[in-house]
Amino acid sequence: MRLYELTYLITPDFTEIEVKNFYNKINSLIEKEKGVLDSTEFKEKTFLKRDLAYPIKNKKEAILKSLRFRLDPKNLENIKKFLDSEKQILRYLILAKAPKKIEVKLKPKIQRPSKKVKKVELKEIEKKLEEILE
Repeated sequence: MRLYELTYLITPDFTEIEVKNFYNKINSLIEKEKGVLDSTEFKEKTFLKRDLAYPIKNKKEAILKSLRFRLDPKNLENIKKFLDSEKQILRYLILAKAPKKIEVKLKPKIQRPSKKVKKVELKEIEKKLEEILE
């Protein structure tokens, strides 16, 4: 199953009850296609009425709704057909969301004790140099 996000614009003529009924209609279609509604944060929000940047089907404003769901990609075509057939939907967009990245933290490598280097004092080095140079 893959994660999708559906965002759609519907005509502003709907009342709040009609918007909720339409939203439930889409949810039931997703469940009928063996999909799973994924996000409750989208479910709880009320609809948003937005002014459009340009008219779509002679409408200057629309109601915006979004939802996330999980579905097999082969069943997505039926949902697209339904969305295309609904005249109340001005535009819709279905995005396939990338799966969340899982971070794997590796343990640091064990540092092996290095060979101990014997420290030599400056006086000893000078004596050795004198011996070599003589």
